[in-house]
Amino acid sequence: MRDPAEFDRILFLALILVSLCLGPALAQKNQEPNPPKYDAHTETKMKGTVEEVRLPPKGSEKEVAHLLVKTGADTVDVYLCPKSFLDEMGVSFSKGDEIALTGSKVKQGEADLILAREVVKGTDTLVLRDAKGNPIWSWHR
Repeated sequence: MRDPAEFDRILFLALILVSLCLGPALAQKNQEPNPPKYDAHTETKMKGTVEEVRLPPKGSEKEVAHLLVKTGADTVDVYLCPKSFLDEMGVSFSKGDEIALTGSKVKQGEADLILAREVVKGTDTLVLRDAKGNPIWSWHR
């Protein structure tokens, strides 16, 4: 018969092993789904008026800022970039701004949205992604 202390050690090690395996899986479950990917095949150009500026809460500047833009009878959700990148570029948007944009129409869940590649406001052009749709900002900032 084995020593009860040895059995306890084996049980303890087994529990640690299980928790190490399950920990990352459970953590991933609580994260947001994968962000939408830019698709050059669905790239479109449009002009519109900013209806609403949606910025992440203070302390979450690495989260994406987006705009609700009125184009004719439609309102589209336009994802820009992390707020920290907008701040770094010295760019801001306000309700009523007239903009032109180039971006990819994508779906996230049930929602349709535009991932902006380039936004023109007045004489300023904000480039957010390269020609292939890859972000020019760094998520690690």
